[in-house]
Amino acid sequence: MGIARRGLLGALGCGALLGNAVASSPLRLRDALGREVVLPAPAQRIVTIFSSNTELVAALGLTRRIVGIEEFTRFPPEVARLPRVGGRLGFSVDAVVAQRPDLVIVTPARQAAHQLVDPMERIGVPVMVLLSRSLGEVIGNVRLVAKAAGVEARGEALAASLEQRLHAVDGQMAGRAAPRALMVTGRMGNGMLLVARPGTYTHEAMLRAGARHALPGIGTLAQVSPEAALACDPDVLLFAGAQAGLDELARRPGWRDMRAVRAQRAITVARAEFLIPGPRTFDGIESLAHRLLQLQRKGWK
Repeated sequence: MGIARRGLLGALGCGALLGNAVASSPLRLRDALGREVVLPAPAQRIVTIFSSNTELVAALGLTRRIVGIEEFTRFPPEVARLPRVGGRLGFSVDAVVAQRPDLVIVTPARQAAHQLVDPMERIGVPVMVLLSRSLGEVIGNVRLVAKAAGVEARGEALAASLEQRLHAVDGQMAGRAAPRALMVTGRMGNGMLLVARPGTYTHEAMLRAGARHALPGIGTLAQVSPEAALACDPDVLLFAGAQAGLDELARRPGWRDMRAVRAQRAITVARAEFLIPGPRTFDGIESLAHRLLQLQRKGWK
């Protein structure tokens, strides 16, 4: 008998232990792709593909229900010893099923959804696909996963708290001039820069913190040339990463003469807060709003 088949039978066996009363009232949910996801009972053994989904489940206080993660997940620390079910080279159906999950949560990146959704459906393991293109979707994911896990009230409380925190930042920044900001999120081997682009939750987080994009016309492009970044002459340069990385960039020809660098308005933001969509993103918004308020007192000239 193959690993996938044995795992499926084990999962079904665990489900039977929950009782016929629960099984008679399955949970029927809609995921980000409009798919109906049917769970016989609230999920107790969850495989989370990608850091964002692991953090979301953990934020609901359900870390102990996570039984498998993606290779590069690092937070929260409690998941460090959990089995890995794949990474950059792909995802293993057998590795997922070996954890006997009653729910797999996946995001369509690095072929994860393509490699897992159809196989999981064929063997009867519920799969929920989440998207995080906006802060609204991040908050919606909190509510959706909470329903899948049978902790709907807890999810509503967390989602409402995140919404309230956003409204509080909106109130802080209302009526204030929004500085033109460029957020560098990475650097390519060919010299191109990765930047926060319009239409993403990262860009929306930057806007809600009180900034506006210094390169609004880049559309869906994530890569820009150093020349374009320098020419836009932002009021504030944001660097998603460590201070050492920002310092190295700021020492480069052209960058050290950038107005934001000369005026000491080049600052770091935490990658985990702006590049992993989840509850920690709201920490990043609050932190950046505070920093922008501090800089604003010094003016943008």
